[in-house]
Amino acid sequence: MRVLSIVGARPQFIKLGPVLRAFEAYGRGGDAIHNTTLHTGQHYDDEMSAIFFEELELPPPDVNLGVGSGPHGRQTARMLTGIEEVLVTAPPDVAVIYGDTNSTVAGALAAAKLGVPVAHVEAGVRSFNRRMPEELNRVVADRISDLLLAPTATAMDHLAREGLAARAVLTGDVMYDSVLVNSGLAERRSRAAARLDPAPGSYGLVTLHRAENTDDGSRLRALVSSLEAVAEKLLPLHWPLHPRTRAALGRHLPGWTPGPRLRLTAPVGYLDMLMLIKRSRIVLTDSGGVQKEAFFLGVPCVTLRPETEWVETVQAGWNRLVEADPAAVLEAASAFLAGAGAAADSSAGELFGGGRAAERVTAELVRFCRSGSRRRSVA
Repeated sequence: MRVLSIVGARPQFIKLGPVLRAFEAYGRGGDAIHNTTLHTGQHYDDEMSAIFFEELELPPPDVNLGVGSGPHGRQTARMLTGIEEVLVTAPPDVAVIYGDTNSTVAGALAAAKLGVPVAHVEAGVRSFNRRMPEELNRVVADRISDLLLAPTATAMDHLAREGLAARAVLTGDVMYDSVLVNSGLAERRSRAAARLDPAPGSYGLVTLHRAENTDDGSRLRALVSSLEAVAEKLLPLHWPLHPRTRAALGRHLPGWTPGPRLRLTAPVGYLDMLMLIKRSRIVLTDSGGVQKEAFFLGVPCVTLRPETEWVETVQAGWNRLVEADPAAVLEAASAFLAGAGAAADSSAGELFGGGRAAERVTAELVRFCRSGSRRRSVA
């Protein structure tokens, strides 16, 4: 069986790791899965790309398109061109796409137009906010994929309401698999805690990178004021800066200097991020992946958005949604730090597949390819 795994951004590298391990385990039974990894280059510098392959002990990508950054249309067009060339040269039995980035939708479109079956890992996830580029990518990818591998029962419900239930399978979330495998490794190998010198439970962790939070100057200024208030009044915050956010701060807050308790750092690798989350008292983020990682590790989270794709984390009491308002952010963080609103345990295993999602993804891909499925009509 020949698989083309299409990735391009940090969350996709993390999801790819458990799946490749599951492919390898399946192959030990004598029926090999031949995987080719295509990296679009959407995340292209060492801080956001190479370090994740190294830390997760993933084989280097077989193909790297090196598309880099740029406007959505230009970036996606470059991806389409490069992916199409690979598909024409060596057609796989199935193209596997992950998550919700431009790499996801480019992989789906390129494969579908050539009649190559598409499987979407993390299908059915919805924020219902069409202003988010990620939401548009999810919807398009699911409509044209042949096999929809859903991480949660909520995602399955979304697909059923959209008339896509016949192509959908509940597998669990491969990101939970990754946290289970790598949290112990992070304990042994991460150097972030020693470098930043935060004692466990003495700090909060910030990540901020979504376009809707960084491109709008007034919103970004409100969020920075919110973080400054939390740092000044509640506890110190460590903030590894995404490249997009660093550039946005330069545009919208020129000359701004953070207070001593709001500590800006360079981006960190996956293992360092897991360790920083695990040792923090609270996480403030706009990242869907970091929301889940905090949930998996039992750390309360304030999500700096009015909606989330991962409603399970809110329903379990470990996540609160807030707008870009200093008073609201401060209130949510204060409530968590006072012990209000958190459940006794996160029940992540029950909700996100029990650590066997990659195994189920592999089994469904094998079943799909053995069935002789080809492009089916999509409404």
